[in-house]
Amino acid sequence: MIPREYSHEAGDVSPALEWAGVPDEAAELVLVCEDPDAPGGTFTHWLVAGIPPDASGLEAGDELKAFTVGRNDFGTQGYGGPHPPPGDAPHRYFFRLYAMPASTGLADGSSAAEFRRATEGKVLASGTLVGTYGRWAPAAR
Repeated sequence: MIPREYSHEAGDVSPALEWAGVPDEAAELVLVCEDPDAPGGTFTHWLVAGIPPDASGLEAGDELKAFTVGRNDFGTQGYGGPHPPPGDAPHRYFFRLYAMPASTGLADGSSAAEFRRATEGKVLASGTLVGTYGRWAPAAR
């Protein structure tokens, strides 16, 4: 379960993440967080590129000023925390890290579609962490 402190209603503080085993030939890491259970289809919560291959993680609430940060489906740049409709079964949030053999060339504010085009068929290695988050429906009166 993703703690509420990392949710949309709690202020969109990004969670801490750690990883290991990045291939030596990686030139850049790319991070994507998506909710495939969203009512309108997959919803993008976070897009980050330009992460150095020697990085071993991100701290909670990192501002990521040294990295390339894409536009999430809330319409903002940066992390948008979980926010499933109240009463839905908990949604799954896929945090995917991709090791890239060369720079993606992505710019700040790039869309999820631009991230997909920049990474498709070029990934050296990847890892996935899945968290869940749900919101309770108000009690009926």
